[in-house]
Amino acid sequence: MKDPVQVAVSVLLGTVLLAPCVRAAEQQHAARPGTVNYVEGQVNLGAVALTGDSPGKAELDAGQKLATQNGKAEVLLAPGIFFRIGDASVASMISAGLGNTRLSLDQGEAFLEVDEIHPENDLRILENGIAAEPVKMGLYNFNANLRVIRVLDGELIVGDQEKSIHVKTGHLIDLSKEPFRVGRFDKAEIESEDLYRWTSLRSGYLAEANADYAPTYSMGGFGWFGDGWYWDPWFDSYTFLPGAGIFYSSFGWGFYSPWCAMSAPFFWGSHSYHRFRPTAYATWGAEAHYKSATNPTHGVPYASHFRAHGSVGGSKTGGLHGAGSHSGWGHGLSGAFHGAASMGGGHR
Repeated sequence: MKDPVQVAVSVLLGTVLLAPCVRAAEQQHAARPGTVNYVEGQVNLGAVALTGDSPGKAELDAGQKLATQNGKAEVLLAPGIFFRIGDASVASMISAGLGNTRLSLDQGEAFLEVDEIHPENDLRILENGIAAEPVKMGLYNFNANLRVIRVLDGELIVGDQEKSIHVKTGHLIDLSKEPFRVGRFDKAEIESEDLYRWTSLRSGYLAEANADYAPTYSMGGFGWFGDGWYWDPWFDSYTFLPGAGIFYSSFGWGFYSPWCAMSAPFFWGSHSYHRFRPTAYATWGAEAHYKSATNPTHGVPYASHFRAHGSVGGSKTGGLHGAGSHSGWGHGLSGAFHGAASMGGGHR
C-alpha cells in the first residue's frame, strides 16, 4: 500500500505542474486584436484598473480606451504585430476585426512593431485623425503630442485614397500643419529614450517565449492551429509563432515556426516562471542567443512542405533549415529543449 504522504505530495506536485498547462489550454484561442498582453504601472481599460493578472484576459474592444498614467502596456493586433504605449498615453480601439483593425493614439506615444504582415491585413493606426498603414515589416513610432510619425524601419502609407504619402525608413512625417511634411530624424536620439528601450526588451522577451514554446508543436500536435498567438504559461504572455519559417523583428530577435524550432537558439534557462524585469533580463537575456546581426529585419520562410505566409525579403527555398541536426544540443523532438515538448508549456 502506498504511503499516504507520498500520494498527497504526488497529487500536489501534479496539480502545480498542470496548472499553467490548463491555463494555456483555456487561453489558447483567446487572443485577438485588442488583447492586452502586458501591463506595467498604472494602466486603465475604460474605468477598470488593470493588474498583473490582466494580460491574456483583458481585451480592448471597439469604442474602449486604454490609458496609462505612470505605466506602459502592450496590445496584440494581427499575429506578429505588437502595439506598445508609454507613460501618460491614451489609445482608442475603433475596429477590432482581424481583417479590419483600426486603433487611434489619442495622447502620448506608442511603438508599432510589425514582425509579419500579410496583404490581407487591413491595419491602420490613427494619429490626430490621420491614418497610417504599415506596408512592410518594421518599427514605427507614433507621437500624438508632437504630431509626428517616425519610421525607424519599414514603410508606411499615411493619408487616404485621395491623398497619401509614403514614408520610408529613417524618415518622419509632420502632421502639425498642412501640407504634411516629410523629413529625416535622429534615430540615435529615439533609441536612447525609455519607451524604445522598453519596447526592445519586450520584443526580446517574447522571442525567448517563442523559442521556449515553438518546440511544443515541432511535430504538429493538439493545439496547433497555424500562424498566430500562443500562450506560454511560464512567461505569462502570448508569443508569436509564424506558420512557417523564421521572422526577425527590427530589433533582430528571431521568431521561429514549429517547423524551424530546432533551428532556434539553445538557452540554458531555469525551469521556473519568468517575469519581465529589465534588470534581471539583462543578466540572461536574448542578446547572445537570439539576435541576428546580419539579417535583423527579414523573414526567412521555407517553401518546401510548408507554405510561407506573406512576402518578405531574404526568402529562401528548400528543406527545413537545421531540422534534425541539433539533437545533441538539446533541440531534439523528445522535449529536451526547455522541456517544452513534454510539458506543453515551456519553462518550469
